Amino acid sequence: MLIMEWNPLLLLVPILLPILCGGWLLLGRRMDSKNRELFTEVAACFTSTAVFLSLSNIRRGSVATVYTFIDGFSVGFMMDGPGMLFAGMVAVMWPLALLYAFSYMERAPRQNSFFAFYLMTYGVTLAVAFSANLVTMYVCFELLTLVTIPLVAHSQNTDSTYAGYLYAAYCIAGAALALVAVVLGTLDGSGTFHFGGNLANEYPSALMRTVYLFGFIGFGTKAAVFPLYIWLPKASVAPTPVTALLHAVAVVNSGVFAVTRLTWYAFGPNLLSESAVRTFCVLLSSFSMVFAAVMALKERHFKRRLAYSTMSNLSYMLFGVSLMTGHGLTGALSHMLFHGVIKMSLFLCAGAFMHVTGKEYLYEINGQGWRMPYTFTAYTLGALSLTGIPLFCGFVSKWRLLTAGVAAGTWADMVGVAALLLSAFLCAMYTLSVSVRAFLPRTPDSGAAELPAGIQEADWRMLVPIGFFTAANIAFGVWSKPVMTFLEAVSRGVL
Repeated sequence: MLIMEWNPLLLLVPILLPILCGGWLLLGRRMDSKNRELFTEVAACFTSTAVFLSLSNIRRGSVATVYTFIDGFSVGFMMDGPGMLFAGMVAVMWPLALLYAFSYMERAPRQNSFFAFYLMTYGVTLAVAFSANLVTMYVCFELLTLVTIPLVAHSQNTDSTYAGYLYAAYCIAGAALALVAVVLGTLDGSGTFHFGGNLANEYPSALMRTVYLFGFIGFGTKAAVFPLYIWLPKASVAPTPVTALLHAVAVVNSGVFAVTRLTWYAFGPNLLSESAVRTFCVLLSSFSMVFAAVMALKERHFKRRLAYSTMSNLSYMLFGVSLMTGHGLTGALSHMLFHGVIKMSLFLCAGAFMHVTGKEYLYEINGQGWRMPYTFTAYTLGALSLTGIPLFCGFVSKWRLLTAGVAAGTWADMVGVAALLLSAFLCAMYTLSVSVRAFLPRTPDSGAAELPAGIQEADWRMLVPIGFFTAANIAFGVWSKPVMTFLEAVSRGVL
């Protein structure tokens, strides 16, 4: 129940606040470490507060039009179910990721620019979440690429610069593909997102399905769909606070979010169901699941293994959206949320190990669970959840996707179900093998003796976010009903 009804233009407050604060930090007087940390954390907390006040008080579906180019092409924002989910995720995770970043980046150069772009990315991600139409979402989607390039390339060495170029090239190329769907999708409809699609069917169905495929692959580039995935593991050279949000929340989830909007709120499942395009999207998502899981199993770098894992799990979400059923959409949205929680935990644990030890590869983890028990216990709980073990949140969303695929019933959907099961098995191998390395070897020749004797847990600013996401992983696993009730309402178009 709404406490009071606010003007939807107030959605601009949480969008603009971190962008302006980040811009001031980038262009204004340089701060010392203490004042910069206080400024950025307060800005993020105020932004999150504004997000939750907006979720409570702005009427669903009311649109705030900020600017109109020509008829049908406008920049506007609104509050609805998918936007509430994405914005709520971001609002909880960003202040905690910032706290972690203060410790991780304490000895890094160019901290003013890092935290400036980190804050601005928060605002742009919220703009994607609250977009009211394809044009607005596309513009904000592109802005998200621009503000995250400096974060990917922050270290400014050869690897990070190359990763930044690669990230920009892939995302811009994907955006070029998506633009075809945005333009024709806007010309053919009312512009504003509407559950079930808003196309007026003035063009041949075969043409619009082909155009949708351009959008699926184009927006799917940020979700690392095969073959446009290379940028994701390369981007793991960025600082861990960046990769955690890049691979768990902001960038990759914006790709899934955009595909969801395109499928369910612009083109519509009525146009796309029982078509060759739907079959192709299901099969592409299924192949990406298994391919990425195999690549993760082969990878020996800690964060790159998690990056390939992210690619695999993003394809779970694309599979759920491609089913074009309410159950599939519920599974996709729940996995977007729960995977974000799990992967934040895993990346933060990996970053804590790398920050404390200066090591990056899996063989260097041998025996370190006994020196960093809190970190590697949290990692193990996240790995169990990502595998799909009951009583963790990963089981809830993967089970939803599995049953939705079986219920959809076509041969392509059955291929997807098989791919989901196979990738879950591979997930157990590539995640839990890290825990085995961390805890089972205890002799000096295991590799532990090669590290300095003073290795211990990271400081509290890293451990608190790790503990929060670990607790959320378990809490959603044992009591997911309120969240799933909300997501089911979204999938029925009630919210």
